[in-house]
Order: sequence, then C-alpha cells, then structure tokens
Amino acid sequence: MVQDHGTAEDISQDVFVTVFKSILSFNEQSSLTTWIYRITVNKCLDHLRTKKRQKANPFSQFFQKTGVQMEDKPGFDHPGIQLERRETARYLFEAIEHLPENQKIAFILAHIEDLPQKEIAETMNMSLKAVESLLQRAKVMLRRKLSDIYDRRKNT
Repeated sequence: MVQDHGTAEDISQDVFVTVFKSILSFNEQSSLTTWIYRITVNKCLDHLRTKKRQKANPFSQFFQKTGVQMEDKPGFDHPGIQLERRETARYLFEAIEHLPENQKIAFILAHIEDLPQKEIAETMNMSLKAVESLLQRAKVMLRRKLSDIYDRRKNT
C-alpha cells in the first residue's frame, strides 16, 4: 500500500509492536489474522495521510526516483521483459492511485494480498456486499483509467 520497501518495513515493525502491546485487548470477534490486517491497513493509511499532507501526490516521487521494482520469475531475465513489467506495473499503480481510498484498500487486499472477500470485509469493517461493490467499482474505474493512460501513451 505504501509503495516503498523501507517504509513498509518500518510500518511492519510498528504493527508488530502494536500487536505485542495490544494482544491482551484482542477480543476474538474476528480471526487474529484479520485483526493484524486491520492494524496494518490503519497504519498504512495513517502513513499515507501524513505523507499526503506533506506532498500533494504520495506516489509520484517514488516512481520518479526509483521506478517500480518487480520480482522477475526464473528464466525471464531479459531486459526487454523487465522493462515491460516495470512499465505495466507503473501504469497499474498510476491508475490505482486515482481510486477512492476504500476502493484502493479493497483492490489491494483482494488482488495484491490475495485475501478472500470475507476477510477483506472483516478487515475493512463492512459487509461482504459492500466489499463486492467496492471491488466492482474499482475494476470499472481501473479499466477506464488504464484505457485513458494507454490512449495518452499511444498518442504521444
């Protein structure tokens, strides 16, 4: 969610400290995993809100400085393939950046973290139908945005 490995590590440490300090208050209304995901999402959102207040566009500096780092599968180390993957990921993250916050969270948890929709609903503290609706709207918006990005790139 934060698009920076170092920041993600810092947030992970903060999450584990919070879990350690708060484990006795865990009320078992949801699974431990869901509770930890909820803490993690909240920590990431807090970080992004703080960063957004500092800068108008939280991901643009990351992309300008480093590009998108993607793991390569064994046997696919050709520079052209690596460049294509980075470019594709950059377009996707550019489009994800424009999603409303709830849609962005639901999309990342579903398609990047591979969480089941039921766990996303628990993590986001909303109904399963609401999560399904968020994911559907996110997909529509991403298709539209990716189409716009592709058309802009093609015409330049």
